[in-house]
Amino acid sequence: MTAGPAAGGGRRISVAPERLAGWITRFAERHGAIEAVVLPGLVRLDAADGAVAECQVPFPPLRPSRGDESDSGDEGEFRLPPAAAALVAHVCRERTVGVLLARLGGHAAGVFTGARLVTGKAGSRQVHGRSAAGGWSQQRFARRRDKQSAEALRAAADVAARVLLPRLADLEAVVLGGDRRSIDEIRRDRRLAPLFALESGPFLTVPDPRPPVLEGAPALFRAVRVRLLDP
Repeated sequence: MTAGPAAGGGRRISVAPERLAGWITRFAERHGAIEAVVLPGLVRLDAADGAVAECQVPFPPLRPSRGDESDSGDEGEFRLPPAAAALVAHVCRERTVGVLLARLGGHAAGVFTGARLVTGKAGSRQVHGRSAAGGWSQQRFARRRDKQSAEALRAAADVAARVLLPRLADLEAVVLGGDRRSIDEIRRDRRLAPLFALESGPFLTVPDPRPPVLEGAPALFRAVRVRLLDP
């Protein structure tokens, strides 16, 4: 679980799907009886002492089924309110997700089932930094850098096409990350339009997309982001 200040006040934490039921139970133990309500994009928990937990729904929308009832347990034990139980069931469901990460010079694409990497590939292309020189030398360097950037982004798009497009029918969502400018350039590749149509947030801010970064992506895109407001 990670924590930090939240925009608009309060604290922001991330909770792994497998820990969410326990986290809600402990929230109720600290703050008293809770009510849970489903709002657009989130489930809000209102506690008896005035504390609030706004739980963003990953891979929305949340679709409670007829079987969504409060979490059962022995008599006297805490039971999750129906909306909270629905959220837990939703985030713990195993889904197939495509991931595309790109930064200038580096890229990675993979298909995950739950937290397991089914197939993936990472690569890199050299892109020189900006030159401090002036005049003709700087212009020539800029043209060279632009050419390297275009080649790097084309390589990233090619990897996305090879890794993700063959599994398109299985994908429930596509998560993007790295550098937004690089991803926006890759969007221009018409081959990848069906993938971008499945885009689901949040955008993952990650370092250079090497294999370990790709393998660690589920810890980011499966987590439930919670905004905590103290009483």
